[in-house]
Amino acid sequence: MQPLLNVENLVKRYDGKRLVALQDELSALDGVSFSLFPATTLAVVGESGSGKSTLALCLACLEPPTAGCIWLEGKNLVALGEAERRKVRPQIQLIFQDPANSLNPRWNVLEILTEPLRLQGKFNSEGIERRASCLLEQVGLSMHIATRSPAELSGGQRQRLAIARALAPGPKLLILDEALSALDCSVQAQIANLLMELQTSLGMTYLFITHDLAMGVHIADEIAVMHQGRIVELGPAEKIVTSPHHEMTRQLLAATPSIAQATRLAREP
Repeated sequence: MQPLLNVENLVKRYDGKRLVALQDELSALDGVSFSLFPATTLAVVGESGSGKSTLALCLACLEPPTAGCIWLEGKNLVALGEAERRKVRPQIQLIFQDPANSLNPRWNVLEILTEPLRLQGKFNSEGIERRASCLLEQVGLSMHIATRSPAELSGGQRQRLAIARALAPGPKLLILDEALSALDCSVQAQIANLLMELQTSLGMTYLFITHDLAMGVHIADEIAVMHQGRIVELGPAEKIVTSPHHEMTRQLLAATPSIAQATRLAREP
């Protein structure tokens, strides 16, 4: 099986003079490489400032990398012109931590869902409404909320709506940037289970960005640990937990009591 996404030596530097007087450049990404296969989940785990969100923005074509390649099904997104990049963007959808900041507060649920469908131009008015109803059903919502604004929804409902809107263009890759961290534990579990159900039913591929190693282990096939703009450890989720090699991975494990305790118990005779 060929990877859906190949990232090779991705570098992103910012002009440090605007931020820190003593530095000419700040390196947010420093040679990041990995592959992501269809219908699998890679969790990118790391502390704040490790480069996780910058990686998400570069992959979603919202930030140009300084160097490196991003291959999506054999096409190097970095080398594309703006017109070609616009055509690719619907294939990679980004879901943020707080959907309230990414959902238009002036639109109701139906308008939020139908806007990307109208831009595609693939459906007539009746087809757009049927597709919107189907999307809501897929994420566990009802057309009864179609006329509500985002402000009238709970946090869990808003995140489900954000997922539905991201699914509307028929993407090949969903990037979830701390998409569960603003929710309480019970709602986090519900949304995580929803994501796994969608992966099974739709064959979705996820890049799951989080500071929560326990959630990464729960939802992902593989885990990449980031530190200071680099991936310092990459491998199957179970192996990362049971046999960590990098100090940052060990620190993340130590800060996750449930995993640390389970690992200790597993090692006891």
